[in-house]
Amino acid sequence: METHLAPEFAGTAIGQEAEAILRTCVHCGFCTATCPTYQLLGDELDGPRGRIYLLKQVFEGVAPSRITQQHLDRCLTCRSCETTCPSGVHYSRLADLGRGVLEAKVARPLTERIVRWGLRKVVAEPRRFGFILSLARAVSFLMPPTLRRKLPQPRPAGVWAEAAGGTRRVLVLEGCAQSVATPLTNAAAARVFARLGISLVRAEGAGCCGALAHHLSAEDEALAYMRRNIDAWWPHIERGAEAIVVTASGCGAQVKDYGALLRHDAAYADKAARVSALARDPVELLAGLDLAPLGQPGQGKRVAFHTPCTLNHGLKLNGQVEDILARLGYVLAPVRDGHLCCGSAGSYSVLQPEISTRLRDNKLAALSGGEPEIIATANVGCQLHLESGADRPVVHWLELLDRPASH
Repeated sequence: METHLAPEFAGTAIGQEAEAILRTCVHCGFCTATCPTYQLLGDELDGPRGRIYLLKQVFEGVAPSRITQQHLDRCLTCRSCETTCPSGVHYSRLADLGRGVLEAKVARPLTERIVRWGLRKVVAEPRRFGFILSLARAVSFLMPPTLRRKLPQPRPAGVWAEAAGGTRRVLVLEGCAQSVATPLTNAAAARVFARLGISLVRAEGAGCCGALAHHLSAEDEALAYMRRNIDAWWPHIERGAEAIVVTASGCGAQVKDYGALLRHDAAYADKAARVSALARDPVELLAGLDLAPLGQPGQGKRVAFHTPCTLNHGLKLNGQVEDILARLGYVLAPVRDGHLCCGSAGSYSVLQPEISTRLRDNKLAALSGGEPEIIATANVGCQLHLESGADRPVVHWLELLDRPASH
């Protein structure tokens, strides 16, 4: 695609990066076939090709409007279009660059600014989020049923375990929302890995991966979270931690991008690249291990696995969790349209509730079609979003491994 950058972007790092991405797009339209919002809304500007055209205009100097911003806001950044694209267009990065420019050029209504600020300042901080969530649960009887169902259900924290006499140690991201809303996930991971001879280590001072602020165009705030995590992890890395396990696939995709996002930071570029190289989704470690100590916890139980977009299109690990569940005795129910987003997409379910709910209901229909006893997923946002409308349990898939072994 031919581009002509406006003077304000010509010669800048943002402009050059955007131009390089724009020029890979041949406008073929294959991406529209797998875009969830285009399928729902049928508007070219609510598909990747249309949004790329809007961003091209912005970087060529056409003044963006509130309408431009709304079309970008309705993008889930699910990256399904990237998987489909024959030209390898890095759409998600272009969208991030464009959102940052639009945030500076187009004023949002006060209510939107307050909601977006609140999400960043509450959800990304576990103590604040825990307090607000406890308060909401206490008054949930006053809420309408539709709102009440969106509250994460109370879950036990679970008992943390370390490998007895094990010499293998890996770091684990504590996270923010997951550590409060679904604390059982990391505890289950610790117990599973302990049975396989690996200890998961929690680093004091680490927390939110920065994805929430990053996707809400608060870039300085996002980078601060990244640097904080690197500082917390670095002493453990120097002492030989062999990997950083990230049990939420959305956070995993973000941590694997630390190297790219901090590449211009002289003080952190090398460390960030090392952290990205060490980041692992649990399935990447488990796939290469002897899982015999876990036995056969599935015992024929029928499971529908929802592959989060970040696991599928971001980390490119589609199908690997299902392989492990099958090895451990679970029966995988068929799921149609597995490439489509469930509508969670981080803060999207809060900021775009109507579209998000429609996508959730479509996804639940697809997941339930094979009559599973339970639904499993790999990302906290997807888990909570699906749970709010599901008629059967929704769990993180690692919980399915943390069950009494049956040999």
